[in-house]
Amino acid sequence: MLKFLCGLMCVAMAALAADEVVGGPFTVNVTGRTATVVWIVQTGEATLTAQGNTEVKTVPTLRAEKIVFTSLKPGTEFSYKVPGHELSGSFKTAPSGDQPFEFVLYGDNRTRPDAHKMVIEAVLAHSHPDFVVQTGDMVADGADASLWPTFFSIERELLRHVAFYPSLGNHEHNATDYYDFFQAAPYYSFDWGKAHFAIFNSDLANAAPTEAGRQAFWKEQTAWLEDDLRKSQGATFRFVAAHHPPMTAVSSRQGDNPHITALMPMFEKYHVTAALFGHDHNYQHYLKNGVHYLISGGGGAPLYDVDKPPAEITIKVAKTENFLRFRVEGKVAHMVAFAPDGSQIDHSDLEGGAH
Repeated sequence: MLKFLCGLMCVAMAALAADEVVGGPFTVNVTGRTATVVWIVQTGEATLTAQGNTEVKTVPTLRAEKIVFTSLKPGTEFSYKVPGHELSGSFKTAPSGDQPFEFVLYGDNRTRPDAHKMVIEAVLAHSHPDFVVQTGDMVADGADASLWPTFFSIERELLRHVAFYPSLGNHEHNATDYYDFFQAAPYYSFDWGKAHFAIFNSDLANAAPTEAGRQAFWKEQTAWLEDDLRKSQGATFRFVAAHHPPMTAVSSRQGDNPHITALMPMFEKYHVTAALFGHDHNYQHYLKNGVHYLISGGGGAPLYDVDKPPAEITIKVAKTENFLRFRVEGKVAHMVAFAPDGSQIDHSDLEGGAH
């Protein structure tokens, strides 16, 4: 009996020892009145061994834990501590008025952790964002749990002090971990002061297992997007964000995303200030019919050549890692694109206005 109890205690102690925070804390779903703080816990690990013990793969078992705060005051900075863990952080709720704010944009952090780390260090050195918009492809395979702790480790000091608004990339593979970790929907929108943001899922290939399902999803999402933009005409700024861009300077990828290109007339009709994308691992900036198209896919993935910029609409293209900083003041959003060494790649003042 004593031997049996000792065995149970050993199992229990092993389980407790395995409960390690490997991600976060970070804040998602922030509005003027609510916020959700999330942290990722490793509860153990599973080991897969091939026949003959020639291959071994160990995958952590991860669980998202969260606390939802409600009845908050808009435009207010809050600090928090996570119970049971030595974790703390802060976030700001969305303002309801016209006060200035700052956000950053980056994406495609997968594959090269050293490059990813350089980009995040540059973000911390050259900006003080209230929130982050992420253009997707955070890891090489969203269904591989072993990759997420590396992502969260690199992003920790940034994400513990900002609100985080992600979008799905094709490398997330529509995995359940993405939805669990970020408490996210495939598409959603939010307001920050007088700016409106619509985040949608451009990864049509992984949106459903059948062609009929994919087409039904796209019809539903585009109807939502148009309705969302129609209702936001009173905002000073309208931003849309997704992973796949409608155009590119990468010659081998031109014409790859016709479903996004087909949305450009909608962006023009509803006076979108800027459309924000990733997917192509470089920096690209275009201006067409009053809409800025900004591609920031230089967060750590292998870089692509910018060998064939579209004629007449190109403002700037560059083969480099990058992030974008937006400082919104009144009716102007001051955008600066930075390389990891802090040098400026591009800058532009985006003019807003209600319609």
